[in-house]
Amino acid sequence: MEFAIQLIIILICLFYGARKGGIALGLLGGIGLVILVFVFHLKPGKPPVDVMLVIIAVVAASATLQASGGLDVMLQIAEKLLRRNPKYVSIVAPFVTCTLTILCGTGHVVYTILPIIYDVAIKNNIRPERPMAASSIGAQMGIIASPVSVAVVSLVAMLGNFTFNGKHLEFLDLLAITIPSTAAGDSGHWYLQLVSRQRPR
Repeated sequence: MEFAIQLIIILICLFYGARKGGIALGLLGGIGLVILVFVFHLKPGKPPVDVMLVIIAVVAASATLQASGGLDVMLQIAEKLLRRNPKYVSIVAPFVTCTLTILCGTGHVVYTILPIIYDVAIKNNIRPERPMAASSIGAQMGIIASPVSVAVVSLVAMLGNFTFNGKHLEFLDLLAITIPSTAAGDSGHWYLQLVSRQRPR
């Protein structure tokens, strides 16, 4: 019964915070935590310091890339690649966004290239929602293959206590799995796009 009351309190705080939006979500979640700690005398868990440090490192690297103009250079190269192959924008765009995500460690870089994809698609009488949706999927696929993404580091931290064939999972072991599987998945996505283009209407 006590667990149900605690769950209801947390859900009320989260739903009310989500309804108010913005910083209220974090503040009301904190209020729910305070109620659980001081009213129900629950012991708070340890903060995930390793994950927080990785997030800080990724944000700092992305900010440095943006401030130094490196992101602009990568976007110029991506734009040239897309404009050089305008008929195949639905096929090339997911590869471009996947590669950008792998290099930057975050899928948010896709927002800057979506207007370019839209422009190339419209000028070639291609429905823009197709390459844009495929690009978003390609960007999300790239997250798990990026050595600087929080998802990969968190996964290594979570699986670090487990042994596989008598060996602990290391960072490079995980990347040896995720990079080829991401390339295979993106290639399969590319193949489906190609087949759907060649299918007679």
